[in-house]
Amino acid sequence: MYKLILLDLDGTLLRSDKTISGRTVSALSECRKRGYLVGVSTARGESNASQYIGQIVPELVISSGGALVRFGEDILYCAAFGPEETRKIIDAGFELTQGQCEITVDTLDAHYWNYKEDPHILSPDWGDVRYTDYKDFSLPSLKISIELPGKDLAEEIARRADCDWARFSDGNWYKFSRRDATKEKAIGQITAALGISADEILAFGDDYVDLGMLAVSGTGVAMGNAIPEVKQAADAVTGSNDEDGVAVYLEENLL
Repeated sequence: MYKLILLDLDGTLLRSDKTISGRTVSALSECRKRGYLVGVSTARGESNASQYIGQIVPELVISSGGALVRFGEDILYCAAFGPEETRKIIDAGFELTQGQCEITVDTLDAHYWNYKEDPHILSPDWGDVRYTDYKDFSLPSLKISIELPGKDLAEEIARRADCDWARFSDGNWYKFSRRDATKEKAIGQITAALGISADEILAFGDDYVDLGMLAVSGTGVAMGNAIPEVKQAADAVTGSNDEDGVAVYLEENLL
């Protein structure tokens, strides 16, 4: 029935302590032995997801919320802002917050942040983070995230830049990317490249950025800890990320 298992990371595959349980690793390994492809689909940039990618060794990685898709070592899809577009979003964020916002930027090979507190103290798993004040920043970007006091400012930034935006539920962070750089758009690229249908994808998620992915997949599974909107949109609900919900669903339905 399925050919690809697609997994969000934070709040889904990862427990609250940012680890992947042995039970989940074993379940995914057994799925792979039975012929299923395993893919990661995360809003994190590649560098921030690298330790988890190395742990489960997925055949497919969707990163930066859909802006970059890799199958093995090959890039299947890349939807990046140009330097001027990147600059426009950064400048809008600073203007609308009187220069007080924190901003992260994913590029093809790095993750940048004008952090006020070392991100490795906040999230020890965060991987390589490069500090910048963005004054002279002029690189293409895959995804820009900005801490904002409300969605009205996010909507204004997206209007100015003519781009897609989405909120993360754990705080006041908003993601900005090209309109063709979402998880669901990435799935369209995957199905075309691999010769599978969206109906043959089993996807797991928990947050706003997962809604489209769950909707277009053959079966979309919400975690027990997912926001209400995701649970309502999903085809099924499993246990929470701290209850090995991914492993439970795979064991009961695939293994």
